[in-house]
Amino acid sequence: MDILRTKNLLKRFGGVHAVDHLSINVGGGTITSVIGPNGSGKSTLINTLSGVLPIDGGAVVIDEKATLSRIVSHEIPVYGITRTFQEVRLFEQMTVLDNILVVLTERPVVGAFFEKHGEYHLSRAEEMLKRVGLWEKRDALARNLSYGQRKLLEIARALSMNAQLYLFDEPFAGLFKEMAKTVVTVMNQLREEGKTILLIEHNMELIRELSDWVIVMDSGKLLAEGRAAEVLSRKEVIEAYLGE
Repeated sequence: MDILRTKNLLKRFGGVHAVDHLSINVGGGTITSVIGPNGSGKSTLINTLSGVLPIDGGAVVIDEKATLSRIVSHEIPVYGITRTFQEVRLFEQMTVLDNILVVLTERPVVGAFFEKHGEYHLSRAEEMLKRVGLWEKRDALARNLSYGQRKLLEIARALSMNAQLYLFDEPFAGLFKEMAKTVVTVMNQLREEGKTILLIEHNMELIRELSDWVIVMDSGKLLAEGRAAEVLSRKEVIEAYLGE
């Protein structure tokens, strides 16, 4: 069953259609990758689906239960959706551990400084940080982490939401090889748990390794879709994405 569908989804910037009447299906329990050349509308799609940008036309169907023509960013957890950003967004003055506890306890940031957390939340936070290899950094301030560690912490925060659909916007960008392996493991685990991932990524090796389904965008429109090996061999995809 599809966990997410877009129906003629439209997002404009002036006279430019960044997402141009796009209709796609994302199957539940899969990793679906969205690829395309720079400016093809990939990140705009994610921003529209997560409520960062308003929808200008069409609709989004979530889990065959809700049809939305308007999405508000702070309401997406209600629909079982969470996301990461290309530019990492953390609570810089808080420790790595507290960045997770804020999500787990759904407390205001200020309250997280003073709250005594229970064993359950501490255990869950430990689990999330160990999954991304950051447990040993739990007492470090988020602002003092390396770029790669910051991205891993944002992924751990997303995991803490226990969502059904994860929108990952270039999570591998700038990661060292071992960190990238950690993210691959996390994504495979999520799929094994029945979760769904919509992934934006430029690394074709990772696309081939991870993807159950690939969607190719070009100029805001659907150019092609299908299994990775088949889609990436199409002439129109090679011409648009690889510039050949």
